[in-house]
Amino acid sequence: MVRGNMVEQLQKLVARYGDREQKPVRFRPETWRRWLEPYGATHVLDAGVGCTGGASGDRLIGRGDLARLRDRVDGDDPDSLRDLFVAVMIWGSGTTNGRGPRYTGAALSDPDRTTVLRATREAVREGDLSGAYQRFVLKGVGRSFFTKWFAAVDDREAPSERALILDDRVFRSLNALGWTSWQAAGTRHWPTRYAAYVSTMHDWASATGVTADWLEWLLFHLNGDVDAA
Repeated sequence: MVRGNMVEQLQKLVARYGDREQKPVRFRPETWRRWLEPYGATHVLDAGVGCTGGASGDRLIGRGDLARLRDRVDGDDPDSLRDLFVAVMIWGSGTTNGRGPRYTGAALSDPDRTTVLRATREAVREGDLSGAYQRFVLKGVGRSFFTKWFAAVDDREAPSERALILDDRVFRSLNALGWTSWQAAGTRHWPTRYAAYVSTMHDWASATGVTADWLEWLLFHLNGDVDAA
């Protein structure tokens, strides 16, 4: 797809949904507790704030909560890496992904957990998104979630370079708009395709006057329903 055509379509979506914003995600601590207890991570369930409505004890966790946990991470401390990872999995699962707690438990049990989390955090912070993608291999964690980890750990000073989430819902919207990652990257190599996606999204965000993480969220929110464009 010609870049100008894609930007034009995105501008229409931005004009229609520009007043929307991402809200915190609701989660149920008791659903997660038994999966986190064996790894000493139940205190992460206190992240965010309590909420009214829904099941008793439900809480809300947002990107700001992840950023605060990120700022407390010590790369040499496996527990702080674990805590941020658990928070990312909770935020990414909410109350709609019933498999999230089980998959998180599987990842926490992986003997390579600390090595993978530390290595991919370092790669992301060095700007090596393709390398981070290639290195992330943990039981139970696929692209939709480990790219959430990349976005959460990326604290580089320039927002225009930071990692973004490549969720299946984002993919549906991009494909519905006629964009494919393998064509943009010129290869079917997934790590390269992810890096191309991030670079392209930042380019589009600049052209449409929004932040790349907001544009990513909008595509997630639309989940392929891009009729406005």
